[in-house]
Amino acid sequence: MSGVPTTADYELMLRRAPLRVTGPRLAVMAAVHTHPHSDTDSLIGVVRAALPAVSHQAVYDVLRALTTAGLVRRIQPSGSVARYEARVGDNHHHVVCRSCGTIADVDCAVGPAPCLTASDDRGFVIDEAEVTYWGWCRDCAAVPATT
Repeated sequence: MSGVPTTADYELMLRRAPLRVTGPRLAVMAAVHTHPHSDTDSLIGVVRAALPAVSHQAVYDVLRALTTAGLVRRIQPSGSVARYEARVGDNHHHVVCRSCGTIADVDCAVGPAPCLTASDDRGFVIDEAEVTYWGWCRDCAAVPATT
């Protein structure tokens, strides 16, 4: 699948999960794919544009099911509400703007997932690492600081 997934792609992803294909699940999948790193309230707004009668609880339930199935990733940078993205399974990281809160994806710096090799795993079997880089996005860095 290259480019933006289609409804047929979402249906296939759900069936492979295996989850039932429903209107709310399709709408949430589309919203997360087209609005990465969005919070739940933002996603509810996008989903309601397609399905006006969908409830808050339905969107929460769908996000939980999609996250559990590995179709969606839930991230929550320090000081932020939970956010969702469709990029899953590659152990990528994030950069967050300290000023406006914009979040962007960042690939591992070297190799496929070097951060999964901890200097001391303390007996854990590590399957994921979460790295968050903090700084200022291009727009916020260009604004002179006020005192």
